[in-house]
Amino acid sequence: MRTMESPSVIVSPAMAVPGRHYRRLVEEFARHGWRADVVPRRGMEPDASPASRALDWGYTDEAGDLAAAIAEIRLVEPSTPVLVVGHSLGAQLAAMLTDGPAESRPDGVVSVAGSVPWFRLYSRDALPVLAVALLVGPVTAVVGHWPAAGFGGPGPRTLMREWARMVRRGRAPFATHAGADVPLLAVRLAGDRLVTAPAAELYESRFLPRRRTIWNYTADDVPEGGSLDHVRWVKTPAAVADRVVQWWAGQCAESGSGPAVASGSGSGEEFGTAASSM
Repeated sequence: MRTMESPSVIVSPAMAVPGRHYRRLVEEFARHGWRADVVPRRGMEPDASPASRALDWGYTDEAGDLAAAIAEIRLVEPSTPVLVVGHSLGAQLAAMLTDGPAESRPDGVVSVAGSVPWFRLYSRDALPVLAVALLVGPVTAVVGHWPAAGFGGPGPRTLMREWARMVRRGRAPFATHAGADVPLLAVRLAGDRLVTAPAAELYESRFLPRRRTIWNYTADDVPEGGSLDHVRWVKTPAAVADRVVQWWAGQCAESGSGPAVASGSGSGEEFGTAASSM
């Protein structure tokens, strides 16, 4: 049985964000004596083949990469807890693993800007989000993938179509009505136009209410020269890393029990495996 000691951290990036973008976050965890590594998005590293008509994958494939990284740590260090820090899409992938096999299930999840971006959970920004989602189908049918000029590009057609379905129908790649018995620290970026409070709540409803801790990261918390932008927050991540370490210490002290918060609602479905040629 794993003890609630200093964890091994796995960073799961946002859509179309390269692993190098999280270098400073990894360094901040190292400052606390924590080991952290990044599981990169497929097709986004300099030596990786980008998405194309011939090269396709989906949510299940990306979640499988994250599961494999967790399982590898379990094999080498079976007593070390594994904490996944998921950013945006990376948080969705982490949620997909919370009821999976024990060897690939995280001991804790930190979501930064995690959400289920159903357009009905947005107000003034609903139409732009929906417009992109409606374009995904025809564009990927013609081009074979989502091009670099578009949001989240270059993106594989299967993953982008699954994302678009989530925007249109509110169906996540995990069951939001089934509470996962895994500790969650949800970091909400104040003023993030890509993640409304209802969209964040629908994501967070994946986890049991007593296991959820919500932190609203506001301008008062941001380091000098920092940002609350959906992506640029990670350029100055000290405050986030500090809060994660503080939260984890609380989990240790309480033997894994987190404070209860208001739960979200909704239902979800598991996404299918892509017809990948990788």
